[in-house]
Amino acid sequence: MLALAWQGMPSFSAAPLRMITALGMLVSVLSLGMGLWAFGVRLFTDAALPGWASIVIPLFLISGVQLLSLGVIGEYLAKIFLETKRRPLFFVDRLVRSDTDPVS
Repeated sequence: MLALAWQGMPSFSAAPLRMITALGMLVSVLSLGMGLWAFGVRLFTDAALPGWASIVIPLFLISGVQLLSLGVIGEYLAKIFLETKRRPLFFVDRLVRSDTDPVS
């Protein structure tokens, strides 16, 4: 049943893709904030580790941008997938029959 649930989740919803996009935005914003924090530590204290900020912050920023890009590509794929299902844009609530219809 878990395998069925795992397959069904992306089949009916684009929510996981939106979560990936939000996670990419969050990681990118956090890495920018961490960059500002590291810059402030470097300017105002002597506690800065040499080389730490130049390795970790670009790594976080690039991975956040990658997640964001994957989320955007996934959103496009989700829209294409929903369009290829060819579902009707509306549902007819009741059938209107004419007077000449032999089946009543």
